[in-house]
Amino acid sequence: MEWLTSLAPILSPLFGMTGVLGGGWLVYRQNTKKNKADAEIAEGQTFVSSMKTVTEGFTSLLEQQRSVNESTMARVTTLEERQVDLERKVERLEEEQRQWRRWKAAALEYIRDLRDLVAKTLGRPAPAPPEEIEADVDAQDRD
Repeated sequence: MEWLTSLAPILSPLFGMTGVLGGGWLVYRQNTKKNKADAEIAEGQTFVSSMKTVTEGFTSLLEQQRSVNESTMARVTTLEERQVDLERKVERLEEEQRQWRRWKAAALEYIRDLRDLVAKTLGRPAPAPPEEIEADVDAQDRD
């Protein structure tokens, strides 16, 4: 065992140096693991924040699309209501026009009968109709 004690001045600094190197290696390994873990955490946080940004973007786009669709549907509904009102007005005007045509035809027939009656009664031609209805009466006479 004396040989071991005689090597103490040589082995002691050697073991001390090995301890220091081992301790340094352990600190380096711990820092490397910590840095790697921090980098992974930062990457994960970046991914999460980018996903939140994308999700918020899509959400805002969907909300904009919904509001545009709602306003479009409101406009379409308004236009359809106006179209229905206009169709009703057109139908009413067409019916009035048909009624006026029937009245005009009946009035012209009545005028023709009166002119024939005047011509038979007086024995001479009936007086000329007023300018406003002359074209209509003449057209009726030709028919």
